[in-house]
Amino acid sequence: MPRDRRLSVNRRTVLRGLLSAGAFGVTSHLWTSCARSPQSESGVAPNSVDSPLVIGFIYVGPGDDYGYNQSHAKAVAAMLAQFPDIKIVEEANIPETTAVQESMRNMIEIDGAQIIFPTSWGYFDPHSLQLAQEFPEVQFFHPNHPLDDSHPANVGAYYSSLVEPAFLSGIVAGLMSTTGKLGYVVPKPIPVVLQELNSFVLGARSANPDIVVQTVTTGDWALPIKEAEATNSLIDQGADVISTRVDSPKIVITAAADRGVYSCGYHVDQRDVAPNAYLTGVEWNWEAIYVQYAEMTKAGKTLMNGGIPKALQGGLKEGFSRISDYGSAVSAAAREAAETAKVQLASGELAIFQGELKDNRGNLIIPAGEVWQVGDPRLNTIDWMVEGVIAS
Repeated sequence: MPRDRRLSVNRRTVLRGLLSAGAFGVTSHLWTSCARSPQSESGVAPNSVDSPLVIGFIYVGPGDDYGYNQSHAKAVAAMLAQFPDIKIVEEANIPETTAVQESMRNMIEIDGAQIIFPTSWGYFDPHSLQLAQEFPEVQFFHPNHPLDDSHPANVGAYYSSLVEPAFLSGIVAGLMSTTGKLGYVVPKPIPVVLQELNSFVLGARSANPDIVVQTVTTGDWALPIKEAEATNSLIDQGADVISTRVDSPKIVITAAADRGVYSCGYHVDQRDVAPNAYLTGVEWNWEAIYVQYAEMTKAGKTLMNGGIPKALQGGLKEGFSRISDYGSAVSAAAREAAETAKVQLASGELAIFQGELKDNRGNLIIPAGEVWQVGDPRLNTIDWMVEGVIAS
């Protein structure tokens, strides 16, 4: 089945703009008919026994952003290669506003989507929750978003933990720094970002306890001008390795390389952006998750019948995340230290969040002898930065 990569439009009214050809390449058809399909009483286009499974994916940015959105788009393509009988509907550049409700509703009512993956954090509340109540027979799966008993039965979450590869990336950064100061461009100080920032810092300080990490917050997932300004500001303050959690780290990596500074990437492998300055990075492996969901759904399992778990969770050990290959500049000592820690994390010999752990204001967060393992729900509520972070 072809992937339906369509315009970001209200297909019943006006066109708003075309996805760039580079974002998704050429497909056998770009959008479905603007005519509304026959609907059931619930407003959902009915699927016959012979109809394919229809899954919708929504991205907050372009699918070729060298970052977060591309990590999902690549995984969807890989899933489709394994299950060519599944129909995929995708929309990109959808903001975290009521526009995403329109996109989800169109996918359900016009395309007959039985499953929706709204892949950006800000889509969840209130947008996905509202649509889930409106369409109780459609399943909505959100990445890295905590759930509780108040959420609808047809809403699930999947967690690809990046804390371990972020820790390993921090080890490499800490050992490659000569100034003892790293820089980190923060998009939004939300829990999923802060837990990975903290992991990066803890990794760096495990390699060099004197390391400090200066941060600059841009305020959103994709603000290229602010990202470039933040990178240069961090370098001006003495940082000689830069990392980030923005949706498209390409700007940060390029700006750092232009100043002769190393960088650690995020989301996908970005070595080709700055071959001589890129150290390593943190990568999602959404493919492993999307394949599991496809297998479970094709077997007749759903959230509502209990066949699909409310939360699907994993990290480095489960193959849901990974550290990028090392760049040519990485020393043998840094590689060895990161690889040793990787083995220790997988075996359970090493834990990242363990006491005694203080935040950057001196408050005790984790008492001595206590460990927060990967997947601990307390990691999903982090609103603090660890000791060693200088926040701006």
